[in-house]
Amino acid sequence: MDVLGHGGVRLNVLDLGGSGPGILLLHGLTDRAATWTGTAEWLTAHGRVYAYDARGHGYSDKPDGPYDRDAYVGDAVAVIEALGLGPALVVGHSMGGLTAWQLAGRRPDLVRGIVVGDMDPVTPDDGIAKWKAWLDDWPVPFPTLAKVREYFEGTDPGEGGVFPEVMAGGPDGWRPLVRTEHVLATLEHLMAQDRRSELAAVACPALVVAGAARGRAVEGKRESARLLPHGRYAELPLAGHVLHFSDPAGWRAAVEPFATELH
Repeated sequence: MDVLGHGGVRLNVLDLGGSGPGILLLHGLTDRAATWTGTAEWLTAHGRVYAYDARGHGYSDKPDGPYDRDAYVGDAVAVIEALGLGPALVVGHSMGGLTAWQLAGRRPDLVRGIVVGDMDPVTPDDGIAKWKAWLDDWPVPFPTLAKVREYFEGTDPGEGGVFPEVMAGGPDGWRPLVRTEHVLATLEHLMAQDRRSELAAVACPALVVAGAARGRAVEGKRESARLLPHGRYAELPLAGHVLHFSDPAGWRAAVEPFATELH
């Protein structure tokens, strides 16, 4: 189904099933709503679950802009209000986690709890340059999905599983559903930021989940949990950045009890 988001951008929304209180899943940068299917299989026991392709991603509209935080948060507001999900449990991964805590701080009436999956409140000054170099290195188009999996699986645990989910096939091979220029436009409002002060505005219960595989830094996520007024923290030693793909069992063990409490 479609919902009109901030500024009239058409958002592709997936009804992932369940009944009861609203649950909204927000994916990370370059991903899409369908990457939440595994999580929804068990989360539907705790409510009515929806996810949507963020602007510029998946099968939502891909306007020239804006890709700032007001637009992303405004889209989440529009989906919750259009579907009558509020007050919702909002589960966000990476960029979606940032949207979750900003939404909770700005519109507490729409949110009853948040899960922040592997997102730091302080982002690096050189983040855009590193992302651009990484994106430029992708051998697009990929000849097969197997080659997509092979290319990404050595990057971080779980990425070999998630990236085939966000590619579209064409006559010359497989390409990402999100455009590089839209990723970079989004990163302009993500990188070189210190958003720790925003966390104090989140009045609802909050769970921060960090992936700690291969020595990944977790200090920023721990600090987030401390700064959130009703925050708690879970660390997954087997998970990379894409928690729900790299350690789905650990992800479920961390998130499901929290969802049960808020049901």
